[in-house]
Amino acid sequence: MSTSAIVMLVVSIIIIWGGLATAVLHLLRHPEEPESHDPE
Repeated sequence: MSTSAIVMLVVSIIIIWGGLATAVLHLLRHPEEPESHDPE
């Protein structure tokens, strides 16, 4: 693999896993409250 391919691989991995980690941290800090459905 060339150097540019390795750099692009590392950048894409950081973007994907960084976005996943950011989403998980956001959900942990601000959990979604379940909507209450009244059976009527």
